[in-house]
Amino acid sequence: MSYFGTDGIRGKFGELPITPDFILKLGYVTGQVLIEANENSTRKPSVVIGKDTRLSGYVIEGALQAGFNGAGVDVYMLGPLPTPAIAHLTRSFNADAGVVISASHNPYYDNGIKFFSGSGKKISDEMQIAINDRLTAIMSDANGNNATMPILDPANLGKNRRIDDAKGRYIEFCKGSFPYQYDLSHLTVVVDCANGAGYSVAPRVMRELGANVIAINNTPDGININAECGSTHPEGLQKAVLEHEADVGIALDGDGDRIVMVDETGKLVDGDGILYVLATQGLTKAQGVVGTLMSNMGLELALKEADIDFTRAKVGDRYVMQDLEANGWILGGEPSGHILCLDKSRTGDAIIAGLQVLAVMQAQGRALSELVEGFDVLPQKLVNVRLSQMQDPYKHEELVAAFDKAQTTLEGRGRLLIRQSGTEPMIRVMVESDDEIECDVMANDLADLIKSVLG
Repeated sequence: MSYFGTDGIRGKFGELPITPDFILKLGYVTGQVLIEANENSTRKPSVVIGKDTRLSGYVIEGALQAGFNGAGVDVYMLGPLPTPAIAHLTRSFNADAGVVISASHNPYYDNGIKFFSGSGKKISDEMQIAINDRLTAIMSDANGNNATMPILDPANLGKNRRIDDAKGRYIEFCKGSFPYQYDLSHLTVVVDCANGAGYSVAPRVMRELGANVIAINNTPDGININAECGSTHPEGLQKAVLEHEADVGIALDGDGDRIVMVDETGKLVDGDGILYVLATQGLTKAQGVVGTLMSNMGLELALKEADIDFTRAKVGDRYVMQDLEANGWILGGEPSGHILCLDKSRTGDAIIAGLQVLAVMQAQGRALSELVEGFDVLPQKLVNVRLSQMQDPYKHEELVAAFDKAQTTLEGRGRLLIRQSGTEPMIRVMVESDDEIECDVMANDLADLIKSVLG
């Protein structure tokens, strides 16, 4: 079986695969894969490990560390930091891999593991398969005892080092992505930290670049991560921008790799809007942009009007990255706020993406509301259908017939997308249409039908 979803391994803490025993084995087999791939006989392989603010991160961190050490891999412990910080520091420390303990935008009771290669990108499919194959073998051991994780020589165990200046290193990296000729001294910025991994980093970056920063949801307690806040719940940010008469608002998700923004009027600007601004009005006009199947058709039409190529990848920033590299482009992302600026960072980074938009505002002397003029969003409705267990809706004739009928109705003026979540037992129903009422009714009707058939 495959333990990996679209973004690593994820689930409810205390239930397979997110249990201390499983995580211990995951660290061990991943260490084995790294050792076999190690071409430098003069040193042991090393990994960096960071996490978000979930309470369960402490348990998972200890289990992972023990697994890697048992396999003979050295570990650098970074503590709570955004996912893109771990990607950056993996390269900075010349480590063989980076590991992030996070379930991103999920509730606190979920957690997960994401891997980066030594180059700071998501690990290759080949490495993921190698890890998964070893996991499958070790989990199929009927006895489930330590004989499946032999320690061949105690003299070759790995060591741990806690990195005290990891946060400062990442803050300077983010600031370095902002054009040196500008500063943020004329802007009031509200930053919603989602009570997550960016709580002590994002406000500091903005302040040190001169902004008047109003930080909200920046007091994590281990269970309030993403709780009615952050990029998945931007209503509080919209309200705060208006209350403080701020110039702009920025919302992160729990692990700091997603961003949505709010303009000075309180209007939400999602990942599609951010891509439009950076592609059409950035310091360098984009040659092409990679979106996903979820990207609004309005983005595609606006980029076509600006004579900028556009292509859609499968949902997931790893697939956006693959298409960017295949086309030789540097800008891509998802409506949810994963934004890749490959001239600045090797992975989706909320803080860096936000800084690039602020740089455009400074360079042009224009408000965010003015920068998104010309980008008309086609009405879109997304309904998530949570199931008791994941099932494929396309294996049910009644559902397929309903999907086909909807596609025919929308032909030439909209889109239907039915997608299984890669991280939760959930079916996502997305309808785009030039008729907002039709969009809403069709999405909810299909969602109700899916729920009644699949349960």
